[in-house]
Amino acid sequence: MLRGHPRSSSKSIKAATKRLESLEGRVVRVRFLPALTADRNRLYSNRPHGQPVFAGSFIRKRQIVLDQELERQPRELARILVHELFHFAWVRLGNPARRSYEELLRLEWKQRARGELGWSAELRKNGLLEPPPSSSPLWRDYLCESFCDTAAWIYSGVRRHPEYTLSPRHRNRRADWFRAAFQGRQIPI
Repeated sequence: MLRGHPRSSSKSIKAATKRLESLEGRVVRVRFLPALTADRNRLYSNRPHGQPVFAGSFIRKRQIVLDQELERQPRELARILVHELFHFAWVRLGNPARRSYEELLRLEWKQRARGELGWSAELRKNGLLEPPPSSSPLWRDYLCESFCDTAAWIYSGVRRHPEYTLSPRHRNRRADWFRAAFQGRQIPI
């Protein structure tokens, strides 16, 4: 399912994908590049502009680019690789399932849930003053990042992390949603 990763990270990548045997889809290529940064939906390597990032996904190209630094951090590599793989799952999830996940997050918002299950979702959540309409690009971006961070928490094998700040009550509700959404079926990527 994954191709192109260096041998030095093969063991970590195989361990992460073993927990994801329920994923199905065409091959996704994985590349490692040094010093990744992102700016305005563009990914750079060894360039002096943009914000530092660990990874980027290119859905149409079926490619994930990871920062070389992750080769020396197997737990973080697993967490971020799973997050990136679930960007592919999000686009193939279908509108009913995406709306169902959105309802879950709107309930959390109503209950004033603080925290998230990863930096990317937390950053976007903190940028929202109130839950905007479903058509808002900022809200849709938050939904996607929250979905991917939640999947990384569930499937990466990393049980504890400083970025896991969402309360156990809401974490468990999200885990229940994932079990119900993918119960007994393959997860398309």
